[in-house]
Amino acid sequence: MSSNQPLAERLRPKTLHDYIGQKHLVGENAVLRKMIESGNISSIILWGPPGVGKTTLAKIIANTLHRPFYILSAINSGVKDVREVIDKAQKQQFFSSPNPILFIDEIHRFSKAQQDSLLGAVEQGIVTLIGATTENPSFEVISPLLSRCQVYVLKSLETDDLLELLNRALTEDSDLSKKKITVEEHESLLRYSSGDARKLLNILEVVLNSEEEGEEIVLTNEKVTNRLQENLSMYDKKGEMHYDVISAFIKSVRGSDPDAAIYYLARMLEGGEDIKFIARRLLILAAEDIGLANPNALLLSQSTFDAVHKVGMPEARIILSECTIYLATSPKSNSAYEAIDSALAEVRNSGHQPVPLHLRNAPTKLMKDLGYQQGYKYAHSYDGNFTEQDFLPEKLHSKRFYHPQNNPTEQKILERLKLWWKQRFTK
Repeated sequence: MSSNQPLAERLRPKTLHDYIGQKHLVGENAVLRKMIESGNISSIILWGPPGVGKTTLAKIIANTLHRPFYILSAINSGVKDVREVIDKAQKQQFFSSPNPILFIDEIHRFSKAQQDSLLGAVEQGIVTLIGATTENPSFEVISPLLSRCQVYVLKSLETDDLLELLNRALTEDSDLSKKKITVEEHESLLRYSSGDARKLLNILEVVLNSEEEGEEIVLTNEKVTNRLQENLSMYDKKGEMHYDVISAFIKSVRGSDPDAAIYYLARMLEGGEDIKFIARRLLILAAEDIGLANPNALLLSQSTFDAVHKVGMPEARIILSECTIYLATSPKSNSAYEAIDSALAEVRNSGHQPVPLHLRNAPTKLMKDLGYQQGYKYAHSYDGNFTEQDFLPEKLHSKRFYHPQNNPTEQKILERLKLWWKQRFTK
């Protein structure tokens, strides 16, 4: 096998015997193994984190059952591609021939229309669908399609699985087995891989490729960490680099630096980060850090989230870029964030104080007799739709949770509050 192939591809298992992990599904007498050994496979969805063997398992199933195998990636395939594959599958059908297998990677990225285009072929048995997803299929796969598939959950690889994979790479790979490699410490390799087999092999390859040819190679925690820091393109969607980059992205937007924010956005996109994860972070940023200084930021972030979900990559990068720049260049306020945390702290400290009687509903005569709703002033009955009255519980009468900050929008809010509440908002 060509050494130009990545290590992860060279070591991709071809049979269940070589497959590492997921013993609850493919171990002896496990449900999926029994199905494969029976020769009858129904449409299934494999749900699990990256690098745990979803694509490999689909290929093994097709090879074991000697089925024609078609593969589509939801990132760059559309309805037209799905229909072309279904047409090919129909032409291959004979009376006794088994259904071809259609494997769709990242099926959660398919739009409703794309998923709808699969329904007829799955229902009629033209293809057996195997979908792979890192997202909860209950939310991301349409109900009619989900009801026609069995869902199997794949887990992150355990330490023993990763060590077995590491040993197999060093002893069985055509290239690595020829080198003198000693694993003195493996903790960093396992930590950075985060249960992801592909990530483990990629990290191992990066570290080994940086060593001089012909010399004995000793792997230590320090060496692995240093090599990864030198190879910043190795973005890890679950490991430490993931958290470092998203943290830098958030802090850059909060710190009003659009150039840095766009750079870290590019880092995430180039690393294959889930675009919906980025869009969710922008929604949170809009509320937490821009807040009432520019309430439109939340509206734009919500529109961004919806648009990204509908459009997908590569066009979603433009939408995320626009929103990122808008938030980074907006005035900032965390007053809403501070207000709710202050109120939550008060509730935890003083407990659930009684609601004032005049604010309570009085649907029964007994409640009216007890004074519920008596004395309540209907704001719209007064000039300016406002009249002063107590809304907080008696023991919290003078408490303040919201403090307008020094930006044009909230200064206008403060002026309005002072007009309404006089002394309460002059403190």
